Amino acid sequence: MSASLSDYRAALRAPGALAPLIASAVGRFPIAMLGLASLLYVERAYDSFAAAGFVSAAALTGEAIASILQGRIMDRLGPTRPLLVISGLYLLAGLGLILAVERHLAVPVLVALSLVLGVTSPALPGASRSLWSQLVPPGSQREAALTYEAISLETFFILGPGAAGLLLLAPWPGTGLAVAVTMMFVGAICFALTSTVRRYRPVREGVRSGWGALASPGMRVMPLAALGFGCVVGVVEVGVPAVTSAEGHPALAGVLLSAWSVASVVAGLLYGLHPWPTQLRHRLPVLLVGFSLTVVAMGLLPGLAGLIVAMLLAGCLITPQVTAQSLTVELVAPPGTGTEAFGWVVTATTLGIGSGYALGGPLVQAYGPDTAFFAGGASGLLLAALLWLLRRHLIIAAEPRTPALTGDAGR
Repeated sequence: MSASLSDYRAALRAPGALAPLIASAVGRFPIAMLGLASLLYVERAYDSFAAAGFVSAAALTGEAIASILQGRIMDRLGPTRPLLVISGLYLLAGLGLILAVERHLAVPVLVALSLVLGVTSPALPGASRSLWSQLVPPGSQREAALTYEAISLETFFILGPGAAGLLLLAPWPGTGLAVAVTMMFVGAICFALTSTVRRYRPVREGVRSGWGALASPGMRVMPLAALGFGCVVGVVEVGVPAVTSAEGHPALAGVLLSAWSVASVVAGLLYGLHPWPTQLRHRLPVLLVGFSLTVVAMGLLPGLAGLIVAMLLAGCLITPQVTAQSLTVELVAPPGTGTEAFGWVVTATTLGIGSGYALGGPLVQAYGPDTAFFAGGASGLLLAALLWLLRRHLIIAAEPRTPALTGDAGR
């Protein structure tokens, strides 16, 4: 299955797609700027990167928890009511964190409030991706839509940190955090109130299980793919700044990571036209193997130029992996659990990135960045081998069922 440019146009112009597409973009843009904005704000107020790091880590932990819990609730009730409630709580948590920083309360209080902010972050990525199952038919248009989701989120990760850094130039250092919270709140509310989202009725068929989305054997395999991907990414994000600092160009790390994302976006669009391997159950481990090997090459190729070449090659495999994960989740998730299923992928990726930080940091400190790249690539190869052994669980026996639209759903 491959998506042509006409498939992209058809998907983005599908009836009912424009309003939630715009609202989702507004609400998802701050995802990448929120952590950096809060870190810079707390560091300015408390003159401590340690305190700022704890606060940002708490928000990341909360987001990892929220994506699954909110996803399960949205699968049961539809997106509208849960998003309206959680967005209100999110706004209050954001205001609480800002007031706590302004009043210079104790760091544990900031960490607790940041955790609440993360837990109440609206799970827009999962809700937005799940909505495409009712807007476009299965096949190449669906693949184009999910590729758009991956590319747009990657674009936000390019622009978001830059926006957070630019807003630090404002007279008040909390401007970046306030803008991020406001945009996410407004985007989530507008998304929830669009007529397309309000007409969404969750799928009622299928056996309900305490396992939720993980009732499917294929879904129990999917977090492995996301975990391996995230771990490799985390090691790169630790190792690259270490290399550029050692070379005497610390600011170059941000440029390289942005270029990494740009390569991901461009390659993701081209890859969607001619994806390989064609079978998704083979695509996931093969792409992870390629990604891991290019990161190993970052430690093998000599000099900064070698690092840059290998890094850009690795970046070309980011969006194809994210798209393949989305397509596979849509097919293997039990009926009516699509949003929660995407939440498991988000959570596994987040935990993987955190594991990559934990693995790469000590290795960089003790042995240098090359060793960290080797270890990150090896962890990715190990999980790719496990994915290959479990690929039979990703065989699709039937077409996914599509949720219905009704006039009064979600109200």
